[in-house]
Amino acid sequence: MSLARDERKALVELMTELGPDAPTLCGTWRTLDLAAHLAIRERRPDTAPGIVLPVFAKWTEKVQEDYTHKAWSELLDLVRTPPFWIQPIDELMNTGEYFVHHEDVRRAQAGWEPRPYDARREATLWKLLPFTARMTYKSSPVGVTLVRPDGEHVVAKQSANGVVITGEVAELVMLAFGRDEARVEYSGDADAVQRVRSLNRSV
Repeated sequence: MSLARDERKALVELMTELGPDAPTLCGTWRTLDLAAHLAIRERRPDTAPGIVLPVFAKWTEKVQEDYTHKAWSELLDLVRTPPFWIQPIDELMNTGEYFVHHEDVRRAQAGWEPRPYDARREATLWKLLPFTARMTYKSSPVGVTLVRPDGEHVVAKQSANGVVITGEVAELVMLAFGRDEARVEYSGDADAVQRVRSLNRSV
């Protein structure tokens, strides 16, 4: 199975266990809202513009709200079984989406811990990291380099007075996707570190 399918399966199992009202790292969204988001993302292409363009956001919000009124089991079935057209592009389209949202639910629960190291997962996420990091750190006023424990690194922003962020690949990915619930270490000038930590890294 691809990582996208693994993460989809694990996320649905976790949401089934927790129910529709569990917290997530997605602002005020409950698991119900997150499931609705995932369902319309694949089944309602008319809502896609509203995810990135504010002028269309109200329509996207309306459709997502409508989906939250479906039975919980039905909504989870929509997330569990993607439309047939997703299969050829599932890994490209959904690896980051489902990994991050699985962690959004995991890490919103009390006492969360990083998952055990998995070489296949880390290798897949490492391929995903450069593009995401360069996009989300592009507004940084200082340089940003992301470093994994073995010393391999990604330059997210080339600039002076750089900050180095060190952590396992999964942690660096969560951070690059705008989540602060990540086990990483910062090094560099204290002011520069603070400026990087306060960046809006939303995707």
